[in-house]
Amino acid sequence: MKANSSARVRFAPSPTGFLHVGGARTALFNWLLARHCGGTFILRIEDTDRERSSKEMTAAILDGLEWLGLDSDEGPYHQAEGTDRHRADALALLERGSAYRCFCSPAELDARRAAAGEGYRYDRGCAAIASVESDRRAADGEPHTLRFRVPAGVTAWDDVVHGPIEFANADIEDFIVLRTDGSPIYNMAVVSDDAHMRITHVVRGADHISNTPKQILLYGALGLALPVFAHVPLILGLDGKRLSKRHGATAVSEYRNEGILPDAMVNFLALLGWYPGEEREILSRAEMIERFTLEGINRKAAVFDPVKLSWMNGQYLNGLSAESLLEAVTPILIERGWIDAVEIQGRRDTLLRMVDLLKTRARTIAEIADQAEPYVRARPAYDPAAIARHWKDPAETKRRLAAMRSLFAGASTWDASELEPAVRGLAAQEGVGAGRIIHPLRVAVTGLSDSPGIFDVLGLLGRDRTIERIDSAIERLDEMERGAHAG
Repeated sequence: MKANSSARVRFAPSPTGFLHVGGARTALFNWLLARHCGGTFILRIEDTDRERSSKEMTAAILDGLEWLGLDSDEGPYHQAEGTDRHRADALALLERGSAYRCFCSPAELDARRAAAGEGYRYDRGCAAIASVESDRRAADGEPHTLRFRVPAGVTAWDDVVHGPIEFANADIEDFIVLRTDGSPIYNMAVVSDDAHMRITHVVRGADHISNTPKQILLYGALGLALPVFAHVPLILGLDGKRLSKRHGATAVSEYRNEGILPDAMVNFLALLGWYPGEEREILSRAEMIERFTLEGINRKAAVFDPVKLSWMNGQYLNGLSAESLLEAVTPILIERGWIDAVEIQGRRDTLLRMVDLLKTRARTIAEIADQAEPYVRARPAYDPAAIARHWKDPAETKRRLAAMRSLFAGASTWDASELEPAVRGLAAQEGVGAGRIIHPLRVAVTGLSDSPGIFDVLGLLGRDRTIERIDSAIERLDEMERGAHAG
């Protein structure tokens, strides 16, 4: 069933936790549907659970949606603000005979449940109470809930994702719609809100399928038109189990902190259970909006692959300008104490070249920051493994570094076209492969055994900093020699 420009969809998170991957994807599918058909995307915070809901979690959810760029057309509304309407709709069910008061105490229900064992359903003990007696007991202040009177038959709907689904009403107990304090139960509040907001398409996780027959019954009893239901597949980890904290970061904010870009996250989430019509995986938002339909959602569970997310983020990272990357990376560098705001301004051109060089080897903003350490700190931190591998003979390494220092100091230009022949010429003079010269040099100037191309690194550092670092490396090699002799 295709949506049209009158489609009204909603994302309705509960503020009892952060915005997680599953919720973010549900929000995205609703947002894409609304944008595809020129409809309305509504944000509703389902905060009727006062004990578990918090303003902090609400703020975190809104922050996550803002980071993903999923702007709402209406809201955020708060479900708690509609409690009077929820209660009025529930009492309308009572007036129509579709609901009745239940005076059974929690202790009585617990005893019956314990006696009946697994599969207990309410036995309709209060369903036969005459309305006059029910009214009198309520007027006398006797505690009671309001239960929906489930009719005989079958409740069915044609789910856009899963096709025809039906539940035997005999398997649905007369469920509570109002608690003893008059507050609405979840299904009552949802139906009341969706009807009030004129929601035409309910797009949500497949874990809500069991709620749907109850909600359909409520719609029918209140004389309301049904929305279209589309239950999107669950998201599983690589082990085939439902995605949870054991699979790593599942809150959207954690991925942002790890350096995942919002466009990459949106692209990745969109493909978790939705097929755009071709195998191409990198899609712009405009392309996703143009192609999105509910019919493209698969019923099969989607698998969250963090390696694929990392790869996709790398694709987006490479497409960003150096200016954008530097803006994203510098707060991390400042936080780590490797550079300050004044230095950033003074070395801006060099730093722009740095992020352009490093982005091809990174999958996240954080990885660019990690790789930037040798280029922004005054001196590199030598990796012991790199020293053990490439500085095995301190005296020989020191001699070759000193020779390279002389070559670099006398170079007429600081350009790879001159530096590379000089380094390779020294290797030929020493009778060794170029790697035997380049690898020790890389450790000297970066502290690491791995980096971008050495001549790109030298160009980035510049003549003076390169020579300074070679001098520091020679000092370190002197210390190693003295330690070896002392040993």
